[in-house]
Amino acid sequence: MAADARDRLIGEMSAAPVPVPLADAAGARDTPRPLVAHGCWYPSADPTGEWVAFICDRTGVPQLWTGAVNGTEIHLLDADPDPVTEVSWSPDGRWIAYTVAPGGGEHTRVLCVRPDGTGRRIVAGADAGSSAYLGCWTRDGSAVAVTVAEPPPPTGPTVRTVLPEPSAPDHGTAFGDLPAGWAERDGPATLLGGTGHGEVGPDGGGPGHGPEGPVHEPGVPDHASDAPVHEEGGLDGGAPDRLTAYLVDPSGLGSPVLVAAESGAATLRVCDVDQDGRFALVRRGPRGRREAVVVRTADLTTGSVLRVGDGDPWIGRFSQDGRTLWLRSDHERRFAALLAATLDEDGGRVGLSVVAEREDSDLELLAFAEDGRTAALAWNVRGASELETLSLSTAARPREVPLPHEVVTRITRAGPGGMVLALSGSQRRPGVWWAPPGAGTLSARTPWSSRDEDAVPPGRPPVRPVPLRPTARDGLRLGGWYYRAPGRDAGRPGPCVIHLHGGPEEQERPVFDPLYHELLGRGLDVFAPDVRGSSGWGRPFVDADLGTGRFAAIDDVADCAAHVVLDGLADPTRLAVMGRSYGGYLTMASLVWHPELFRTGVAVCGMSDLSTFFAGTEPWIAESAAHKYGHPVRDRELLRSLSPMSRVDALRVPLLAVHGEHDTNVPPGESEQMVRAARERGLPAEMLTLRDEGHEFRRADNRRLFRRAAADWMQRHLGL
Repeated sequence: MAADARDRLIGEMSAAPVPVPLADAAGARDTPRPLVAHGCWYPSADPTGEWVAFICDRTGVPQLWTGAVNGTEIHLLDADPDPVTEVSWSPDGRWIAYTVAPGGGEHTRVLCVRPDGTGRRIVAGADAGSSAYLGCWTRDGSAVAVTVAEPPPPTGPTVRTVLPEPSAPDHGTAFGDLPAGWAERDGPATLLGGTGHGEVGPDGGGPGHGPEGPVHEPGVPDHASDAPVHEEGGLDGGAPDRLTAYLVDPSGLGSPVLVAAESGAATLRVCDVDQDGRFALVRRGPRGRREAVVVRTADLTTGSVLRVGDGDPWIGRFSQDGRTLWLRSDHERRFAALLAATLDEDGGRVGLSVVAEREDSDLELLAFAEDGRTAALAWNVRGASELETLSLSTAARPREVPLPHEVVTRITRAGPGGMVLALSGSQRRPGVWWAPPGAGTLSARTPWSSRDEDAVPPGRPPVRPVPLRPTARDGLRLGGWYYRAPGRDAGRPGPCVIHLHGGPEEQERPVFDPLYHELLGRGLDVFAPDVRGSSGWGRPFVDADLGTGRFAAIDDVADCAAHVVLDGLADPTRLAVMGRSYGGYLTMASLVWHPELFRTGVAVCGMSDLSTFFAGTEPWIAESAAHKYGHPVRDRELLRSLSPMSRVDALRVPLLAVHGEHDTNVPPGESEQMVRAARERGLPAEMLTLRDEGHEFRRADNRRLFRRAAADWMQRHLGL
């Protein structure tokens, strides 16, 4: 592509990000007194491996910190109250890049700051209504990749989408159709999209594109006159939003370089740039159908394309010579493995081999030493982690690294040959551990991470869960973890809360959850299952809830409750159901599909009506959700029959709904209309709105309020 053509392309895109200087962070010199219980996570080490940047909530809000890996010295690097979600130290050590969520909402921006707290600036996402998140650094540290999501300017007449009264949803709400490629189905499932998921490159306008992250508009309005305006062309009647990925020089001396573009939003990410800067590894595509694409940076043409699984976005890395791509992928596989793709001079794939695999476990996390010759592999073994290191230049067998806790949440290199890991487990809060070069084990927990003994309040021991494998009524094996309240005699059934995770592609892991321990401290057991649609059990299990399979996922909740009752663990007269996000949807669905089973429910940030959800969320969220739930026009009747509001007359028990006021993933109106409908039917129903929160509850005071409100509700309605 000629330079003038490339410049024209960039001009046609939304404006490239320009660094915006901010005041230096005073935090590097001010270290607030820590809370007694805190977590540390998402570490990224400097080039020497002696210092690490990380996220810590010891002030009550997740903020950016730096600390010595083998010492007690730490600094709060940015004292602003906006929660931090991602961190990345540049390979040359000059900058620390991080993603923040202003006001606790779902729109994010990328900042950079010097390790001493000076030079702080917004790199991307400064414009109102835009959102941005981190990609990788170039190997020399001269530029950081950022992905920017920004609605396009109007291209035609404005169409007002009139939304219904929440108490009487109109399932015939009009939506625009997607391009023809979205009409394809996979077997009997109502799954949208075929093999193509849009173009990574200058056009970026292919049919299948969608998000992974929550970036939305405010909630569903109560009155049609307040309905949002959508432009023509997208899933909801709006023009498709465009994601653009750039390499940006934080110092502002060099112009941003366009790397990739994709219609739809919140999934495009630049995962690696090779040593010479010729190729970029880009992840694109909607949930459940993501792809790894090699992009030639000179002209934005695509080379190798391989399917990759959901989960951690850091999917791979180029070898030093750029001729091999190491990739975490489930291409033509049930479980993700480490693959090696051999590339030609243009980035096309000429060979593919399996480097490391396990028969019944996903490769979940993948990281590399600085020289690219050693890889760290974290395997998901029925919810727990197993860690190995593997030489990529020899035929040596993988070397197991013992773990002090159950789950690895992040791996990053730390200097020549060292690594830093974020760990969590049922007995501890999230913390950072260090392995020096040549060590076969993790040497120690970093001194600034919370101690294991601080996991729960004094006098309340942490509970280690036991794995369960229920069987659904159609014979499908499910998974999950059972937490038994301390102090109850063995063999004596107790009141039990069935807690459902979000996603639906998330997985229940044996990690410390303060909510569970709040419930356990009130004498309630917790069973946290993986119903169909969850990750960690293979691709067929993830896809088993697509289309009409979602009815079976709702039945899975009832089957899990039956399992713990028949096993003598739970009292059948004192069962409750609770969940967040998709788990909030399942909570409401379970209460109206199986009204005789539960005595109460707590639905957190859940969808109550899939029609109003599609109408209220932003276009890129709607496009991604269509791949999981169905198209809001072609599958209108299916979505109506799957919506809890369509069966609200069957609701028989009290309901508590909880929502963040700035949740633009699932608009708060979804909770409001369900609570309103319950009250109209004479049932006790309340809604707790958490201020300065979005889809995730990040502030310590709000998390504490939520936990206590949920536990109080359970105690009251389970008769404890």
